[in-house]
Amino acid sequence: MKRVLIALAVAFAAPLFAAKPISIKGSDTMVIMNARLAETFMAKQPGTTIQVTGGGSGVGIAALINGTTDIAASSRPIKASEVDKLKQRFATTGHSFAIARDGLSVYLNERNPVKELTLEQIRNIYTGRITNWKEVGGNDATIILYSRENSSGTYIYFRDNVLLGKDFTPRAQTLQGTAAVVSAVAKDANGIGYGGAAYAKGIRFAAVKKDAKSPAIVPSLETVRSGQYPISRFLYLYTRVKPSKEMKAFIDWATGAEGQEIVTKVGYFPIK
Repeated sequence: MKRVLIALAVAFAAPLFAAKPISIKGSDTMVIMNARLAETFMAKQPGTTIQVTGGGSGVGIAALINGTTDIAASSRPIKASEVDKLKQRFATTGHSFAIARDGLSVYLNERNPVKELTLEQIRNIYTGRITNWKEVGGNDATIILYSRENSSGTYIYFRDNVLLGKDFTPRAQTLQGTAAVVSAVAKDANGIGYGGAAYAKGIRFAAVKKDAKSPAIVPSLETVRSGQYPISRFLYLYTRVKPSKEMKAFIDWATGAEGQEIVTKVGYFPIK
C-alpha cells in the first residue's frame, strides 16, 4: 500500500501535459554554451525539454528554413539569401536574438615562440602568402594550417572579416568542429587555427594587432567589451516566427543576468 501511495504522489506531482520539446540546432562554436544554458534552465523549469545539437551555423539555419528545428544557433548573422528563403516558405523574415559575444581567437601551440600577429599576417598565412613561421618571427618551420568546414559560421566570419573575402589556401586542413581544430593545434608545434574563445584548452591565444603600429591584444572580457580586440562578434539564436511562450522564457532567461553569468563561465562574453 505504501508503494502505491508513493507512486500516486509522484504521478500527481508530474505535469499532466509535457510541453513540446524545443530543438536548438547549428553552431558548433555555441554547442557547449547552449547545452549548459539548456541544462540549467530545464533544472529550473521541470517539464521543459530542450534538445541541443551542432553541425554548423549553416546547417542550423538550413534546418530553420526547412522546418526541422525550432531555433537555429549561428555564430554569424543570417544571410539575405537565407532570409529570402524563410520569407518564401513561411512568409516571415525570422527573429534574431544576440545571446553572447565571442572574441574569435587565433590558436597557437604552446611551444610556438610566436606571441603576436597582425591581422595582415594572419590573412597572409591563411591565403598562402606566408608559409614559414620565420616570416613572422618564429622558427624556420612550415606553418600547418587548420580551418573549419565551409558550413561553419566561424569559417564564414573569418573569411569575410579577417581574409577580407579572399579564398583560403588549399593547404589549409578542414576539420569539423572547433574542438577538433583546438586538438590539432595542441598536438602540432607548427600548427595554427582559429575559433571561439571558450575552447582554449591545451593551446594559447595569439595576441592580435589591427596593424603593425597597434598594440597586441588578447581576447578577454574587457578587451572584447571595449572593442580593443579586433576580431569580435555576436553569437545568435534565430527563430522562424515570434517565439512560443516556452521559447521566449528560455531566451529571456539566457539573455538575462543568470544566463549571461553562465555564458561568462563557459568562456564567452555577455552581450551588454
